[in-house]
Amino acid sequence: MKRFFVLFFTFTSALLFAQENTNQNKFRQLGQELPTPNVYRNAAGAPGPQYWQQQVDYKMKIEIDDDNQKLMGKSNITYHNNSPDDLSYLWLQLDQNVRAPHSDSYKLRENKLRENNTIDGLARLTPSFEGGFNIEKVSQSGKNLSYTINKTMMRINLDKPLKAGDKISFDIQWWYNINNTKEVGGRSGYEPFEEDGNNVYVIAQFFPRMCKYYDVYGWQNKQFLGRGEFTLEFGDYEVEITVPSDHLVASTGTLQNEGDVLTKTQKERLKNARNE
Repeated sequence: MKRFFVLFFTFTSALLFAQENTNQNKFRQLGQELPTPNVYRNAAGAPGPQYWQQQVDYKMKIEIDDDNQKLMGKSNITYHNNSPDDLSYLWLQLDQNVRAPHSDSYKLRENKLRENNTIDGLARLTPSFEGGFNIEKVSQSGKNLSYTINKTMMRINLDKPLKAGDKISFDIQWWYNINNTKEVGGRSGYEPFEEDGNNVYVIAQFFPRMCKYYDVYGWQNKQFLGRGEFTLEFGDYEVEITVPSDHLVASTGTLQNEGDVLTKTQKERLKNARNE
């Protein structure tokens, strides 16, 4: 009997939990809590008459290697600079690098010796999984771009500043090892069913994502440590996902081509689900 694999892809947009340090000092300056109003934000923090947001559009091709538990990706990113500032570099988040052996997240982990401690539980304190993005290429129109990776952050150095009101398109190619959630925890990974040789994948944070740039602090370029997430820019996503033919793919969004990808039985089930 043929069994199906299920993959869940989550596309994280804006309005996620933000990581920030809040000043709790009772003698803190009032201006830090109630900034001076300007044309971008009023005294209450609401958008002003010249408020702006950046826009980022992604075109991606994603492939799952089920034999080796790897994800490969190619992405074309179009970044719209709607700010009044000229930008000489761009910041991207490399969330998967939180699982890299050199990640700061391992340095922050704590554990206690209990009566029910296991060897596996203690082993998680020492990084052994070769996780993290492997960036193979960053280019624009076939020309390699200069970039610097600092753990979960990547800065692309532009040949010339991106002027206010302009946009830039560039390409990134990458791959990473997908973690076994039984061995390496987290909100993303695969769960093996060894008795029948199947894997169920739950895929998140699977592509290099543009950081937020806004009028209050400029670039958000703090390290991702695995707890909470950062706000991102809004934009359009065009994604192609390639998996083995016996896989089923579930994702957020609206299915627009069910006639091309679903069997007759599956279409009936979807119809009944919509009517319930």
